[in-house]
Amino acid sequence: MTARDQTGQATLPGACPLCGSAAATPAIGGTDRLFAMTTHRFELIRCRGCGLLRQSPMPSADEIASFYPETYWFAADGTTAGRLEEAYRRAVLRDHVRFVRAALERVDCRAPVLDVGCGGGLFLRMIAEGGRKVVGLDRSAIAARVALRVQGVPSVSSMLDAAPFADASFGAITMFHVLEHLADPAAYVRAAHRLLKPGGRLVVQVPNIDSFQSRLFGSRWSGLELPRHLVGFGVRALRRLLEQEHFEVLRTKHFSLRDNPAGFATSLWPSLDPTSRRARQRDRSPGSRLAKDLVYLGLTALAVPFAVFEAACRAGSSVMMDSVRR
Repeated sequence: MTARDQTGQATLPGACPLCGSAAATPAIGGTDRLFAMTTHRFELIRCRGCGLLRQSPMPSADEIASFYPETYWFAADGTTAGRLEEAYRRAVLRDHVRFVRAALERVDCRAPVLDVGCGGGLFLRMIAEGGRKVVGLDRSAIAARVALRVQGVPSVSSMLDAAPFADASFGAITMFHVLEHLADPAAYVRAAHRLLKPGGRLVVQVPNIDSFQSRLFGSRWSGLELPRHLVGFGVRALRRLLEQEHFEVLRTKHFSLRDNPAGFATSLWPSLDPTSRRARQRDRSPGSRLAKDLVYLGLTALAVPFAVFEAACRAGSSVMMDSVRR
């Protein structure tokens, strides 16, 4: 993908994909603490123009693909632990569902909702249970099949800027923890603008590099998730991205019950994260999986007061924005 500045013109290689500036300072570095797919160390630089973090050098497309395990996302199964995990995710996803449903109140109910990076499709199934038409999109063909077969969500495997959808097809598009995985996040926001109907809503969520958790954990913060996160946003940078791609930000949310407390727990003990254990095949028995899930749940519960506090200070470890297509 080609980086472009706010005028839509291509920027020089190595320039910031958000503002086009080539001026940057070293920021932080780290390794793959979550999945241990590589032992290399990766460095992030901070743009002096807009504050966006980006990997330098940027990995190639082939390298990026090698950083992802096949089971990067959650998928329910029939085990006791699997049922517990789905029940937990349903409970914490209600926070996301309420936020999105508030946006959908002003969207034509006949226009479908597209979730980009849908994974196993649980979020979309919950939106569909409220009577909305939904479509999922994920670059993983396995994830798209799971969303269809397990959750009954029609899904497509594609990148958004190459997706087989007609212009103005959707009333709303959601992107939860997607933009930070892209070398050129503006390309996805631009594609969303093209695919939304006039007045359509775009809801995005990213880790917040200016959060208290980021400052507390430094290179050990789970929100960095090197090397899969190619860029890092603060609140100012995310707003700038949306506004320069012709969206008006209506609401900003600093707390996520699904992500903020769990992110704290994963920062403390990344190999205990259920997604990490599944990718590393660490659970040798159903009983071991259940026991580790309960320990992880306990750590997450202990992190809730801190997550609430940082969000109240407008420094939550994730930021969610609801915007309207101009």
